[in-house]
Amino acid sequence: MTIPSATAVYPNPAIKEVVFVKNVIHRPNIQVGDYTYYDDPVAPTDFEAHVTHHYEFLGDNLIIGKFCAIASGIEFVMNGANHQMQGFSTYPFNILGGDWQKFTPALTDLPLKGDTVVGNDVWFGQNVTVLPGVTIGDGAIIGANSVVTKDVAPYTIVGGNPIQVIRPRFSPEVSRALEKLAWWDRDITWITANIPTLMKTEPTVEQVAALADS
Repeated sequence: MTIPSATAVYPNPAIKEVVFVKNVIHRPNIQVGDYTYYDDPVAPTDFEAHVTHHYEFLGDNLIIGKFCAIASGIEFVMNGANHQMQGFSTYPFNILGGDWQKFTPALTDLPLKGDTVVGNDVWFGQNVTVLPGVTIGDGAIIGANSVVTKDVAPYTIVGGNPIQVIRPRFSPEVSRALEKLAWWDRDITWITANIPTLMKTEPTVEQVAALADS
């Protein structure tokens, strides 16, 4: 049995536009699970360039789960892009230097929205923008050219600018069963043996229970 190595940069050496993201990141404030890939024909190993306005002193993290599929054009906009909005002006005078630096706001005055969290088995279409502080649930699908401005429930298809719910993928009962199964946390040998079921079987509560017992 030959299984792609979770520690490889290029899981398939014949396809150099696909990389396992975990193995090409260096920032401590980005965490990515095994087997999540990024597909980019231009610069696949430069995933971090698509995580913008991300400054360690702000303390926010980008957390992405396992087995996510991320298409080219992704941009995760982090909290450093936010400006104060409570005053007359939103202009960030302090970042231009000189005497204006003394007007640097305290972190408590900034509109920080917390970590950006992506679950497991999430599929991002091309040219998706994710705004700060959102949570995207397991099994969600984000349509191409979407702007994710709010949380996305697990196993939900969304699209548009700003995103709107297109439809749930499954019934609430099946979605809950799939989250409980959490197949992405199983041993990779088990996952490999069950790929035909994971790819082709229409999930019902009974099918999910049978897979859980396999």
